Amino acid sequence: MSNERTRKWDLTKLELFAAVAELGSLTKVAAARSARQPVISRQIAALERECGGHLFARTGRGMALTELGERLLPRIQATLAEARLLSEEVGAAGGRAVGHVRIGALPSLYKLIICPLFYAMLERFPKVQLHVSEGSGGQIDQWLANGTIDIGLTYRFGANLPSDALQLIADDSYLIGPVGDRLTASATVDFVQLAGKPLVLSGAPGMVRTMLDQLAKRKKIALNIVLAADSLQIQKEVVLNGHGYTILPRHAVSTEIESGTLQAARIVNPVIKRRVALVTTSVRPLSLAAREVAKLIRQLGQVKS
Repeated sequence: MSNERTRKWDLTKLELFAAVAELGSLTKVAAARSARQPVISRQIAALERECGGHLFARTGRGMALTELGERLLPRIQATLAEARLLSEEVGAAGGRAVGHVRIGALPSLYKLIICPLFYAMLERFPKVQLHVSEGSGGQIDQWLANGTIDIGLTYRFGANLPSDALQLIADDSYLIGPVGDRLTASATVDFVQLAGKPLVLSGAPGMVRTMLDQLAKRKKIALNIVLAADSLQIQKEVVLNGHGYTILPRHAVSTEIESGTLQAARIVNPVIKRRVALVTTSVRPLSLAAREVAKLIRQLGQVKS
């Protein structure tokens, strides 16, 4: 067996280790990779022999990392990331965008940005694979800070954007209620009218929640948070069933408004402007593939703005 094939074989075992650590199950990894479970089990066993100890403890719930596995996981993840970066740089040397690009996006952007981006990538950069994770603004900023993602599509507030952020979408905030609700039947609603109303909002200390809490304090009203949920689907479902209101940009509920299942009133006095911005990680330079993805996102943002 040549050295090249040996290195490839070793990377395969490392990739399987990382996958089992993430999913916690040989069965799930086998299904995700369309592979046979005994083959994966043998690869993990071979890696454990090379490492001189057990990497996983077999439990009734699946596979849990041992102390040795916990120690090795960050180093193996770093090795795999370096290997992916090398592969992408080799492709870039030939002027081709190849490799993986990780994106963190607000859930409300799936229809506006993420799906159109995927369709465009299939046509223009078929060798680039997108990995999209949905999260709150705070989660996305954390992923950017630790390098988990290459590109973040998150909120930024204030009149002036930071130098590292590029505005994609600017949208006002709306009070969202069920069809037939009197408060959201009007075109606008004053912020102070939210006092005491049952609200389903993202959890503190996220950026949106912090901004709303600070605004309520300045207006000397109390917000009645009946449920803290970072899930857009949970927020909309609770409102849809008449158990409260939520506060969202209009694009996040455009489908429901068009179908007549939810209604929205723009919040005024003050108007609460939300800016969706593109931010890239500063942990490492962007690959050619990530730069091309960022360029496409900017183009989509210009179309939507």
